Amino acid sequence: MSRQGHQSFVDPRHVPWLTAGSSLAALCVAWLSQYGFGLAPCHLCLLQRDAYWAAIALSIVAIMLGSRSPWRRWVVALVGVAFLTGAGIALHHVGVEQGWWEGAASCVGGISGLSGADLDAAIMNAPVTRCDEVAFELFGISMAGYNGLLSLALAAFAFWGFARATR
Repeated sequence: MSRQGHQSFVDPRHVPWLTAGSSLAALCVAWLSQYGFGLAPCHLCLLQRDAYWAAIALSIVAIMLGSRSPWRRWVVALVGVAFLTGAGIALHHVGVEQGWWEGAASCVGGISGLSGADLDAAIMNAPVTRCDEVAFELFGISMAGYNGLLSLALAAFAFWGFARATR
């Protein structure tokens, strides 16, 4: 039983296992969309994946520390920060997709005002997939939007685990 006298649906000691597994599942969905359905990731998509890798690494550290370590709950808090970072990148990506703000030239292929040689170099080095184009959407929400929602939910879950862990 928890400290408040009622039982939680999830034991807070399991949070690192669940955040690692959820992160791996999110990466598997990304890989499936990329390799199974041909949706090539843009630069911002890849950055969002990095946040999941960070969450996995931190979750593994929390697991290795053991549930009795005083540091474990702080590492779980860092897992939450990794998810918040991913949510921030996803929100930025949605903004670029929707035209709310401009993405970096490396992401959207900005090539205006360049000399002939610079224009050739920009064309040759342009991203294959532009960040400002929605590759897939469902119910009006892009993959970046869904990723942002998932990242926020996982951040809330990690912070819940931080708050509920024994001190």
